[in-house]
Amino acid sequence: MTQTDLVPARLSAELDVLAARLDAAEGTAIRLLNYVGGRAETMLERLPPWARAELERGTERALGYAVEAAQVSRGQLGDQPAWVNTGLTTVLGAAGGAGGLATALAELPVTTTVLFRAILGTAERHGFDPDDPGVRRDGLTVFTAAGPLEHDDGANTGFLAARMTLTGATVNTMIARVAPRLSVVLGQKLAAQTVPVLGAAAGAATNYAYTRYYQEMAHVHFGLARLAREGGQDTAALTEALRARLPARG
Repeated sequence: MTQTDLVPARLSAELDVLAARLDAAEGTAIRLLNYVGGRAETMLERLPPWARAELERGTERALGYAVEAAQVSRGQLGDQPAWVNTGLTTVLGAAGGAGGLATALAELPVTTTVLFRAILGTAERHGFDPDDPGVRRDGLTVFTAAGPLEHDDGANTGFLAARMTLTGATVNTMIARVAPRLSVVLGQKLAAQTVPVLGAAAGAATNYAYTRYYQEMAHVHFGLARLAREGGQDTAALTEALRARLPARG
C-alpha cells in the first residue's frame, strides 16, 4: 500500500482541484513565453556578464524589499483579485521591457513585491495568517518552485517538501536560500525582456506568465497545507497523491 492509498476519499476532490491548478500553471501563457524567449536553457546566455553577476545580489535585495513592502502595504491596501495582480505585473513588465535591461532590472523588486503580496493573499484565503512569520517563510518557499520554463518531472512539486525542512529558518536566512534559485528563474525572465524590438511585449508576456504561475503554485502550496491541517494528514502523503494525479509530460 502506497501513501497515496492512505489519503481519505473525502480529500480526493480537493486534490483533483489542486492537481488541475498545478497542471494549468504550465498552460498557454508558458508556451507563449517559450515562443517569445526561445529555449529556456539558452535564454540566460543573452544576458551580458555584468547582468548575470548582478542578478543573484539583485534578487536577494528584491526579496528583502518584497517582504518588508508587502507587510507594510497590506496594512494600507487590501488584497486584490488574481486578475488585478496579473494585470498590474503585466503593465510593469511592459514598462520594464520597453527600456531594455536597465529598466527591467529596476522593475524587478516592484514585480517581486506584487508577487509576494499575491502569495500572502492566497495564504489568507486558505485560512492562514499572513502576519505570522511562519506563513511568510512558507510564502517565500513558493519561490523555490521550479520556474514556468522548467519541465523536468517533479520539479514543480519539489518545493512542497522543502517547507518541511525550512520552516524553522528565519526570514533573512530563508531569503538567502531562496535567492539563488529565484535568480535563475528571474534571469530567464530578464533574458526574454531583452528580445530585440519585442522588449515591451516580451516583458508583458513574461510577467503575465510568471504571475499566473506563482499564484497557482501558492494555491497548491497553501491548499495542501490546509488539507494536511484540517484532515490530520501527512504532507508527504498528500504530495504523493497530488503527483499521482498529474498527467505524464513528454
